[in-house]
Amino acid sequence: GYKVIILTRKLPAAAKEQVEYAVWDITSNTINLQAIQKADYIIHLAGAGVVDKRWTDAYKKEIRNSRTQSSALLVATLQNNTNKVKAVISASAIGWYGADAISAGKQHHFLETDKAAAGFLGETCKLWEESIEPVQQLGIRLVKLRTGIVLSNDGGALAEFKKPIKLGIAGILGNGKQIVSWIHIDDLCRMFIASIENDLMSGSYNAVAPEPVSNKTLTLELAKKMKGKFFIPVHVPAFVLQIMLGESSVEVLKSTTVSSEKIRQTGFTFLYPDIENALQQLCKKG
Repeated sequence: GYKVIILTRKLPAAAKEQVEYAVWDITSNTINLQAIQKADYIIHLAGAGVVDKRWTDAYKKEIRNSRTQSSALLVATLQNNTNKVKAVISASAIGWYGADAISAGKQHHFLETDKAAAGFLGETCKLWEESIEPVQQLGIRLVKLRTGIVLSNDGGALAEFKKPIKLGIAGILGNGKQIVSWIHIDDLCRMFIASIENDLMSGSYNAVAPEPVSNKTLTLELAKKMKGKFFIPVHVPAFVLQIMLGESSVEVLKSTTVSSEKIRQTGFTFLYPDIENALQQLCKKG
């Protein structure tokens, strides 16, 4: 029921029903002012893909700048022009957190109150969130969703998991014990809508399903859904991933157990709280 305006660097050839497009460009610091002034809510998703390319110094700069400079353009536009924006919902990521640590034999679940980790992704997420925070000084409600690994049939992590399985190989990354904090695309979209519609939501929330799983569990469950019994589990050694991915391999080998308790306390309910049902729906649909 919402009318959507998509900010884009390149207008598409054909329009879609209930969707219009407006141009912005952070490199020239330009934005369609009418689009902003029409808006009741802004969902800020812009940013270069974290695993799209190897982490050269130049690409790391692009990852960071694409997020912070787009935030800065939105903030400046709202500061300097009349508007009716009630809330800004900004994507962030669980890259905010570091690797799991077990203290006193108990697994720690990362909470929104935990500090940003040292390292490239932790620092990037911190700068990303800080870059959009000035909208609060304008009396605009701000929600920041720290998104986990999104499972979707439209690209992303799931497509990469599927590639070797289609050939009958279930590629378990490293020892496979690292915890993956994931979320089904439908639940993520519903969470963005909830952030718009629930006026009591404010601040940071972890956008992850209630039941994180190991990389091995996720891979084998997906292989079963796709191939039944006709697949071979193969561990991809950490050093091979380091050769293939470079510095970003640390992220696919890192175990990060993230809590969804805060978002559930708002009354949000998950359609796909467990990996089995999530993958069953995606494999049936895909």
